[in-house]
Amino acid sequence: MGVAIRTAGEEDRELIVRLLDEAFQDDPVSGWVFPGLEDRRAKHPGLMAAFTDIVLAAGRIDVTEDGSACALWLSMPADEGHDDHDAEDEGPAQVREAVDPDNERIETIGRLTAAVHPTGRAHEYLWMIGVAPGRQGEGLGTALIEAVLERCDREGLPAYLEASSARSRELYERLGFEPAGPVLDLPDGPAMWPLWREPRPHRPA
Repeated sequence: MGVAIRTAGEEDRELIVRLLDEAFQDDPVSGWVFPGLEDRRAKHPGLMAAFTDIVLAAGRIDVTEDGSACALWLSMPADEGHDDHDAEDEGPAQVREAVDPDNERIETIGRLTAAVHPTGRAHEYLWMIGVAPGRQGEGLGTALIEAVLERCDREGLPAYLEASSARSRELYERLGFEPAGPVLDLPDGPAMWPLWREPRPHRPA
C-alpha cells in the first residue's frame, strides 16, 4: 500500500513543529545540544520551529497525509555558500539568538555542518526527516525520501544529508547514500555522518 504524501504549507506549521519535536527529543544530537532533560523539553520545540520556518520560507516540506512523518528539503544551487559568506555566517548565530542565546551549541552545530556541506554541484539537501515515535519502522521515512530521490534520478541531481544516528545512517545507505567525507564528531558529543547520493539512471515506467 502506497503512502500518501503532500507538500506542507504555512497552515501545517504547528503540526510539523510538534512532529519534529517528538521525533527528535531523544535523538543523540538533540541530546547534545540540550544536555539537560528539562531544558530540552522546554527549548527543543523552539529549535524545531526555527528550522521549520527556514524551510517553509526557502525550501519544501513533504508530509504524509495522516501527519505522522515529514521531510524538510532545501534545493542547493551549485557553489552555494561561496558568494554569500555573510549570510552563511549569520545563520547559526541568528538561530541561537532566537531559540536560546545562552546555548553556544545551537550555533556550533550550525557552523560545523555548514563547514562540511559539499559545494560545487547543485543538489537536494535533506535537512531533517521526522517520524512520530509510535509510527517508526513502518517505512514512512523511506517513502518520503524515495519520492524525492525518484525526482533526483529523473533530473540527474545528487542528494545530500547528515545522519544523526547509526540507525538512520543504515537506512540512508540502503537508499544509495555513501560517505561524503570524514565523520563529523561533535565536541564531547555524538557523531554525524555526511552522506551523498549520486543520481541513478532513470528508467521510464
